[in-house]
Amino acid sequence: MVIASKKRKENIAEYILYMWQIEDLIRANGFDMDRIRQNIIDKFNIDDASKQEMEEWYESLIDMMRREGVTQSGHLQINDNILNQLVQLHQALLKDPAFPEYTAEFYKTLPFIVELRSKAGDNKVGEIETCFTALYGMLMMRLQQKELTEHTKNAIAQISRFIATLALNFHLDEEDKLFKHDDATTAKTHEGHHQD
Repeated sequence: MVIASKKRKENIAEYILYMWQIEDLIRANGFDMDRIRQNIIDKFNIDDASKQEMEEWYESLIDMMRREGVTQSGHLQINDNILNQLVQLHQALLKDPAFPEYTAEFYKTLPFIVELRSKAGDNKVGEIETCFTALYGMLMMRLQQKELTEHTKNAIAQISRFIATLALNFHLDEEDKLFKHDDATTAKTHEGHHQD
C-alpha cells in the first residue's frame, strides 16, 4: 500500500504494473486473507500498525474485485481509470504539434504494437493498453526467469522508452506544467483532452 502510493506519485506506469501484479497476487491466493497475510504481508519487515493498514488495503481490494466482477481476469475500475487518463493524454499529445519528440517515439513503437496486437488476435485493445500488457508479460517472464529473445528484448526496450515518456508527461500534466498556457482562455483548452 505504501509502495502503491509512492509509485502513484513518482511513476504512473510502474504504479499500473504494480497494481496489476497485486490483482494477480490476490487471485493466486484465492481471495483468502489468511493466505495473503502469510504469503505477502508477513514477509514485510514492518510494525503491527503498518501490517494492519496493509491488511485493510488488501481487504478493500478483494471487496472491490468481487463487486466489480474481476475475480478471474480483468482490472479494477480504479486502475482502468488511470489507464484511460493515459490514453486521453496520449491522444492529446499526438494532436499537439508542440510534442514532436513524443510523436516520433510513438511511431517508433507502433510496429511493435501492431505486431503484438496481431499475435494476440485482438485489435480492440488500445495501443497504450497493449504496451502495458507487453510490459506486464515481460515482468512475469522475468519473475519466472524465462529467457527473452533478442527481438522481444528490443521490442520491450522501445515500448519501455515510449511508456516512460508518456508517464513523465502524465506527471507534468498533473502539475499543470505540460501544456503551455498563453492566457486564461488557452489554460482551459487542454482540459478538453481529458474528455475525449
